Amino acid sequence: MAINPKKHEMPTQEPSVRAHNFNEVALGYTEEIAVSEAQRCLNCKNQPCVAGCPVNIHIPEFIAQIKTGNFEEAYQIISQTSSLPAVCGRVCPQESQCESKCTLGIKFEPVGIGRLERFVADLHNSRSDVTVNVPESNGHKVAVVGSGPSGLTCAGDLAKKGYKITIYEALHTAGGVLVYGIPEFRLPKSIVAKEVETLKQLGVDVETNVIIGKTLTIDELFDMGYEAVFVGSGAGLPNFMNIPGESLKGVYSANEFLTRSNLMKAYRNDPVTPIMKGGKVAVVGGGNVAMDAARTALRLGAEKVYIVYRRSLEELPARKEEVEHAMEEGIEFLLLHNPLEILGYNNPDDPRDPKNGFVTGMKCIKMELGEPDASGRRRPIPVPGSEFEIDVDTVVMAIGTSPNPLIKNTTAGLEVNRKGGIIVNEDGLTTRKGVYAGGDAVTGAATVISAMGAGKLAAKSIDEYLNA
Repeated sequence: MAINPKKHEMPTQEPSVRAHNFNEVALGYTEEIAVSEAQRCLNCKNQPCVAGCPVNIHIPEFIAQIKTGNFEEAYQIISQTSSLPAVCGRVCPQESQCESKCTLGIKFEPVGIGRLERFVADLHNSRSDVTVNVPESNGHKVAVVGSGPSGLTCAGDLAKKGYKITIYEALHTAGGVLVYGIPEFRLPKSIVAKEVETLKQLGVDVETNVIIGKTLTIDELFDMGYEAVFVGSGAGLPNFMNIPGESLKGVYSANEFLTRSNLMKAYRNDPVTPIMKGGKVAVVGGGNVAMDAARTALRLGAEKVYIVYRRSLEELPARKEEVEHAMEEGIEFLLLHNPLEILGYNNPDDPRDPKNGFVTGMKCIKMELGEPDASGRRRPIPVPGSEFEIDVDTVVMAIGTSPNPLIKNTTAGLEVNRKGGIIVNEDGLTTRKGVYAGGDAVTGAATVISAMGAGKLAAKSIDEYLNA
């Protein structure tokens, strides 16, 4: 049978429709499409795709089960190494990981591994008769700080080995960046809630509204009987450009903008934590977070949304699929542009003027690419005399985040690097005995799957440590 050279397209909402709602953009494969896509897999003996996966999912094996219609068995195979298959199938950058190693991709388009993972996970989660096997307790207690992808993965892997796990989450809802950072149209919150519920069925306790370093300290966790602690507190401290006007009303970090929309439901008519809606919006940055913020602004009613990025399309770090979706929805990309100043309204004659202090525009300069910098990408250089202004009411800074220093500042013996990331060794162990860390708290903002890989590594190391 001849191999289809192209992967099956993912059914999606029409751009003109989805740009005005928060429903999931990608609709998922049908059983027929999934089986047909699975049949493209060559089932390579050396399995290069597995090496490209940070959590080493047994990819050819689960795809082989899809070929024969054994969808639940496919899910069970994925679950051997991944605690969040429905999440990973949606937000992992497969094109630069497992699919980039696919042998079929040498000549044709690679197998749609992520789309198949999402399919079997969604089918499994839709069944009400699924039960979770609770392992026998091994008598050990471990605390997990943060309920993002690294924390959930570490908790899940340890719970399956019989550990008594308690996850401590600072916010009122479990899920970390999966609930506050990624919009509903990319990752429905019901999916995250289902994954968290599965962990609870394994015996994992989740304590929300607990800020480690404030409500409790790491030392107090050990005093409570925990024998090891995993820190997966993420990177929630936003970065800014330190240009004039960043303190104006209408300037947000992407972290705040997305949290207000995703977690606090600011898009509702009577929000508890409102957000500026409508008008013209500029989002500064070129990563996935920038795409999320821009597409969220559009759905909140913005009449015009710009992505302002200092490099070219080729250097844009966001996933290709997300960039394509943003362009289809009408977002304008100002590439090779960089902000110089955020402009605001000021009427000194009437300090009571309600318009005082609000954003009215942004001054930018055009850029050109020079020699590669330390990251390997060509360094953007300002073009003299190319300054211009754009008319905007809201500016969202999506230029990265850093780990919050709270845990470091309240934990003796815990060392961090110059960027605030917790220092760990090759086993995920910090400079404090019994304390492990992983994910964005160590690396700074990165991918969901890399955070999961770090959580998995730490779980293995903690198990070895407590059973030495």
